[in-house]
Amino acid sequence: MTEKQYEKLVQNMSPKSPIWKNCLKAFLIGGLICTLGQALINLYSYLGLEQKQASTVASMTLVALSALFTGLSLYDNLAKHAGAGTLVPITGFANAVSSAAVEFKTEGFILGVGAKMFTIAGPVIVYGVSASVVYGLIYWITTLF
Repeated sequence: MTEKQYEKLVQNMSPKSPIWKNCLKAFLIGGLICTLGQALINLYSYLGLEQKQASTVASMTLVALSALFTGLSLYDNLAKHAGAGTLVPITGFANAVSSAAVEFKTEGFILGVGAKMFTIAGPVIVYGVSASVVYGLIYWITTLF
């Protein structure tokens, strides 16, 4: 069998991916999560918080809900249908941290939850902090002149 024949066989045998359907689901669910975030900002603003504070509290609420839904095994079921729609918003980051903690809770709080919680999120946090320090130094140096 030649390489081209093998490639054609693989294409014929592989299941077809419903890419447009998956994209639509990701768009809708991601949009609903963002709409929920905006609704929370509006609610917190209505309750008397300033815009910046309301945005911060709304983000914290979305992270807390994501962690709760991950612990209750609801977030993974949503992610099966929504795909990237649940991974892109801030809730996906909270899910990454929470799911690792839940998965290793049987190994104890220190060696299980504590050690494994930042397996996925750790590099993101380290990069974010390091980049902000570098950018802050560059900004500070450029303002001196």
